[in-house]
Amino acid sequence: MRPVHVLAALALGIAALPVAATAQERGAIYLTPPPMNQSVQGRVRPQIEALLEALAAEGRDYTLDGIEVFEAQDKFLPGKIASGMSHVLVATSRDDPAFAERLAAFRRLSELTLEDTNDSWGIYYYISALHELKAAGLLDEAVSPATLARLRERLDWRAFVREPELTLINLPNNYYGVAFSIARLRFLLGWEDASASEALLAKTLQHFRDYSGEYGFADETSGEGRFDRYSVLLIGEIAQRFIETGVEPPPEVRTWLRKSVDLMLPRLNLRGEGFEYGRSIGVYGETAFLEVLTAAAALDVLTDDEKAMAYAFSSRVAARYIDFWLDSGTGSVNLWDHGRKTDAYRGKHRILGENLSLAHQLIYTNAIWNRLGMTDAAPDAGFEAWLDRRPTSMTTWFARGDHDRVLVTYRDGDRVIGLPLINGGPTQHMNTPYFPIPFSPGVLSGAADETFPQLVPRLTLTDGSMLMPLSYFKDVVVAEDGARTTVSFHQDELDWMGEEAPRPDTRATIQTRYVLEPGAVTRSDEIVVDGAAVVDLEFPVFSRGATTEGAVIRFAQGEVASFEATGMTCAPTEDFDAATYASPVGAFRTVIRCRAEIEDRASLSWRIGFAP
Repeated sequence: MRPVHVLAALALGIAALPVAATAQERGAIYLTPPPMNQSVQGRVRPQIEALLEALAAEGRDYTLDGIEVFEAQDKFLPGKIASGMSHVLVATSRDDPAFAERLAAFRRLSELTLEDTNDSWGIYYYISALHELKAAGLLDEAVSPATLARLRERLDWRAFVREPELTLINLPNNYYGVAFSIARLRFLLGWEDASASEALLAKTLQHFRDYSGEYGFADETSGEGRFDRYSVLLIGEIAQRFIETGVEPPPEVRTWLRKSVDLMLPRLNLRGEGFEYGRSIGVYGETAFLEVLTAAAALDVLTDDEKAMAYAFSSRVAARYIDFWLDSGTGSVNLWDHGRKTDAYRGKHRILGENLSLAHQLIYTNAIWNRLGMTDAAPDAGFEAWLDRRPTSMTTWFARGDHDRVLVTYRDGDRVIGLPLINGGPTQHMNTPYFPIPFSPGVLSGAADETFPQLVPRLTLTDGSMLMPLSYFKDVVVAEDGARTTVSFHQDELDWMGEEAPRPDTRATIQTRYVLEPGAVTRSDEIVVDGAAVVDLEFPVFSRGATTEGAVIRFAQGEVASFEATGMTCAPTEDFDAATYASPVGAFRTVIRCRAEIEDRASLSWRIGFAP
């Protein structure tokens, strides 16, 4: 058997690229991308076929890019293997010599993984695969009666939901949607009646009502104010479950879905890049757009023009997945190496599962576009002109009250900048992808699970306490004046660093003002502190060749052209820990470090200038 990386390179239809090619920060601009179906059928499907063929041949000895996949404790893996195998099997003609081998492989792998840990999402993936096989008339051939009987016991929403009260077992409320999907699929397989799926659907929708408030986006916490990628994606996932299981969604689902669409449309671009802030972005930030926009198209939430643009963008996401995210040297998606980094939740121990779940998202959304009549259709040639007509600035509110939560989106030519003030609740408040700073795909990026003071002043008080202005935004005002957008707010409490959840500290206050304008972003802070403090601030960039001219740091290469600070002393360096200063798309090249000693009060500012 050929090594899996060779099989994958052949499947991708490209020569093996140098490792450095996977570390580029932006990827290609797609002026004329291939139709989505051609990318998925001709390039994505062969890639997972190669991985699954190697898995079926090697079984528990299978290793992918140095990871022994069955020893890596991926709690969703059995379900994802079943999902990938079902896609491959259903797409294989019965006349194909490979059909019998793949049918036998599904049986063999279902028996191999039968007693392995398979939690929540893994249960959903598995039962969805069985439903797909049943619809294709292959279930009885692909799964032995004994194995199917055991799967009926194991693939149950009751594994993580208590009865009769229907409360989740140590999981966040968004898992009600997963439980509903499993219950509905069990009903469609004839394993139980419809009562549980109906009750869990009611729970799912009530959760969304309770934690989306008047603005229609789900809080990832129980009302503590964290609104990230998943807050926008969740309604897309719920909508997709209605589509998959043949349930007509209530009108409010379409209303919520439209709100997510409205946030996404100003972010569309020629590269297929997705979310710029929050955890689990990178490639998942792109497939989030894919899932929401496809659901919106299927449920007639989009206008005809928007539907054409959504398909044009979906085709770019699919092309980018192959060209940018897949490493032809390993045959695997790369989220972790050659300068790339993601959060611990998606660690490399999940490498096989990540390949399979990403392929699943591409395959099933492509199938929806095909049903909508877009099979092999060329993406609309007017996409670039449509992008040029997007508004310069847009404000999306998530919550207002004691503390405000809002996202400001600014388009500077083809550069999309997001300014998220969305950071509340435990586990993420101290991590840079949630900071109230400008983000832009491939230009301004956070570093997953890292806490250095990225573009935000960190105050170290005389007693050693560290405070940062991260969570307590009040009286946010967004003003637009032509091509210039100003965002101002204050925080009467700063976030005390060192604990899992935000803790307010009143020993310092801050008044902040952002200006977003063509070619630049400026932040100004007025800080009042009890006594003295040392202020630190850092700015990691993809740009290189830094030179200093007075207070201005300029770069010879890169989209960040300059950085200038007042009230602080700053210096660039290329000597830093690469493991810390890594982004979802690639390594940072330069880190600017700034420091100031202040007493009682201080005025600080910085300005980022962009290359034309």
